[in-house]
Amino acid sequence: MAFRSPNTQALPRHSLIFGDTVLERGSGKVQPHIYPANGRVTREIGFASADDVDRAVQAARAAFPVWRALPGDKRRDLMLKMASVIEQHAKEFAELSTAENGSASMVAPYIAMDAAQKFRYFAGWADKIQGDTLSAWGGPAHNYVAYEPYGVVGAIVPWNGPLFAATMVMTPALAAGNCIVLKAPEMAPFTVLRLGELFKEAGFPPGVVNTLVGGPDVGDAMVKHDGIDKIQFVGSGATAKKVLRSAADSLKPCGLELGGKSAVIVFADADLQEAARRGLSGAVSVSGQGCVNGTRLLVERPIYEQYLKMLQAMAGHIKIGDPFDPTTVMGPIISENSLERILSMIDGAKRAGGRVVIGGERLGGDYAEGYFLPLTVVADVGRDSSLFQHEVFGPVLAVTPFDTEEEAIALANDTPYGLGAYIHTQNLRRAHVVAGQMQAGMVQVNGSGEGMQPFAPFGGMKQSGYGRLGGEQGVHEFLQVKNVWMNLAKPVAR
Repeated sequence: MAFRSPNTQALPRHSLIFGDTVLERGSGKVQPHIYPANGRVTREIGFASADDVDRAVQAARAAFPVWRALPGDKRRDLMLKMASVIEQHAKEFAELSTAENGSASMVAPYIAMDAAQKFRYFAGWADKIQGDTLSAWGGPAHNYVAYEPYGVVGAIVPWNGPLFAATMVMTPALAAGNCIVLKAPEMAPFTVLRLGELFKEAGFPPGVVNTLVGGPDVGDAMVKHDGIDKIQFVGSGATAKKVLRSAADSLKPCGLELGGKSAVIVFADADLQEAARRGLSGAVSVSGQGCVNGTRLLVERPIYEQYLKMLQAMAGHIKIGDPFDPTTVMGPIISENSLERILSMIDGAKRAGGRVVIGGERLGGDYAEGYFLPLTVVADVGRDSSLFQHEVFGPVLAVTPFDTEEEAIALANDTPYGLGAYIHTQNLRRAHVVAGQMQAGMVQVNGSGEGMQPFAPFGGMKQSGYGRLGGEQGVHEFLQVKNVWMNLAKPVAR
């Protein structure tokens, strides 16, 4: 059985846009893009260099006075136009999403719809950024607070959801009046590069949004560049530490949306069928390669074995295979290295007493050329296990029993991360109490992802980062506060 390969002719040909300039490749190295479903090269990509970063930043700086001075209603209308343009290219974005990282085509069409929704929501903020008037003490004065854009925002986004992450950052930044230099991820660049092309079609002034693709050296050049006023990084904690070290020399502000090890707490009074279905979603969504996915299942002991059997039965019906097949539910892991790392973590959990309920081994046969791992459930995972404590970024669920509400809370908070938490119970008191104790930036009760909407703030605690994207808080993430005091006292005659 041969899996369909991406249509290479439909992939974006450029690697860099700055101002009115569109280049097929930057002046950096050339690297092949690998399609993870069959391990084959789709096309060679010419990366940007530090010099290209400088040209993109200069284009953004030149565009900033124009974009900042544009009235809010004009920025609003351009963002609404961009939403419509994205929707017109929804099918194309779906194909590119599958081609770049193996996302199942069953869910790929929603990626463009989500991007368009973000542009529409934040367009509504572009004409509503208002200041405050303060009462003045000590004599007649006019005292007010103004909110102003930073200038040029450098955005670095990951490969697991490039279009999702890019639009999560750029929409509030644009609404606030900033210009953008955006680095597409080297392993999955196509949706972001295509997005960059469409700003011209939507009528945006040249240089407001500039896109390029490159590796860590390009990201480092962005962080260190004096012409970038703020960095918004979405990715791993290890890379975030490097970003912060580079930004320290210039005291450049950084917003960080990082990894997670989100707990799913299942109490005995929960709707078990629904809790099992939603519990599996943490491993199914993007093949488990999502920062906010619930991948630690904490289950009350009286229902523990019953819940495991339900997970096993449901997991057996999850179709894994050709990402371009519309009936496929789960695609591949992003790379060979990632797959080997995940298998090593599973082996470590087994040696520590974990019990593999289903999955756990790489798929061979028709799947051998790609990087496929079936949905894997490991039971009896101890709190000291690496599988419990650390992000797997793959279709692997760690399941651990608990006896009391207090123990469930302690287990849920017992990791360095604090991005998401999910609670399943029919007890309203318990839902409020447990949600209030979660050390996580996003908590959902009887849900598994619906809360990630443009109108809601999203971000983490602890090593899951800081700052918020989404909602009014997301707009203010890209605004600086200025206080102006004007003396209105009558001059004293001399």
